[in-house]
Amino acid sequence: MTITETVRPTHHRPVALARGFLTGGVGGASLAALVVGGVIENVPLFAGGLGLPVVYALLLFVAGLPRRVREAAGGSRTALAMIESSHAVGGETGDIPVQFELSVAPDDAPAFRVAMTANINLVELPDYRPRGIVVVTYRPDRPWKVRLVERPTPEWKQRAAEARIDSAPGSTLVKEPPEGCAFGFLVLVGLLLGAAAVVLSFRTDLFGDEASARTPSSSKPSVSTSSSTTVTSSAGLGTVSVGPGQSLLDRGELCRAVDVLTKGKEKDARQALTVSIQEQLLSVVFAPMDTPVVQFDVRSLPCARIPALVEEARTTLGVRAPRGWQVTVDHLTGALAVRIAVTGPNGTASLDADAKGKVVRRSPVR
Repeated sequence: MTITETVRPTHHRPVALARGFLTGGVGGASLAALVVGGVIENVPLFAGGLGLPVVYALLLFVAGLPRRVREAAGGSRTALAMIESSHAVGGETGDIPVQFELSVAPDDAPAFRVAMTANINLVELPDYRPRGIVVVTYRPDRPWKVRLVERPTPEWKQRAAEARIDSAPGSTLVKEPPEGCAFGFLVLVGLLLGAAAVVLSFRTDLFGDEASARTPSSSKPSVSTSSSTTVTSSAGLGTVSVGPGQSLLDRGELCRAVDVLTKGKEKDARQALTVSIQEQLLSVVFAPMDTPVVQFDVRSLPCARIPALVEEARTTLGVRAPRGWQVTVDHLTGALAVRIAVTGPNGTASLDADAKGKVVRRSPVR
């Protein structure tokens, strides 16, 4: 019986599976605490996300002390090994990592192969050539954990100089048992549950501000209709659409749409961030109450001038067979700005006007 047949997969043990689940839970909770704490500016939660992995690592260290004491009491074994192959994987100066494949020949157990990496001083590399004999230590219960003995005792040094070791069969290569699907699955489940626990615990702080700020009357949009006009208004958006065969460029139609949308509203409620006008749709993004954002009164739009500005943009900027147009109004530059964009098969052109509807810039098709 070879050593590979006596090694028990450590990651399949219940304790290891439970540790994987807890590790995933701590990792998920820590990451979620960092993100949520940063978003809602909760300093204790953010600090908890930083400290939780440290506390968990300390607990793991304390919990593992009895096992390490037992392993130390059992001791490690010393044996001779033959270097099957060596390959440097590091730099050119100082100690460099070297990958070895060894045939280990214990005195009281069958020989086996093992792959390991050790840091070797550049000057000592010639002493670790293939077919050379070295002294190693290993643990019988974890034979894949092999360590080179750099300064063996005179007795072992003499044995290494006189020994002749045959290569162990490739089938005796020992490796650390893989974690397995169960272990990885439990880590993932713990990660998701840990993150979900933190997010759900602070869901009100994350998602409740906007909902709580709304009044009952503004939580649902109000809709009113007439024979040819539909008005939809909510806390942040208002729209007016006209029926088929009608256009907001018809005489007085745009001004009536603005009056309908702002009728009955208090002065602060008529403040807007942007206004968009299309052939049959007026859209207004209202500014939130008591916010220092740049805003303007919707009723200050030069409604009477906009149809003429659209016609001028369609006919004087070089757009052939215009397919569509859109008017955008905002106050972001410090003064009310009206921009008309016209598109056609040969490109897009635009015309800018001020608060009184006076043209200030033309950008024809190029």
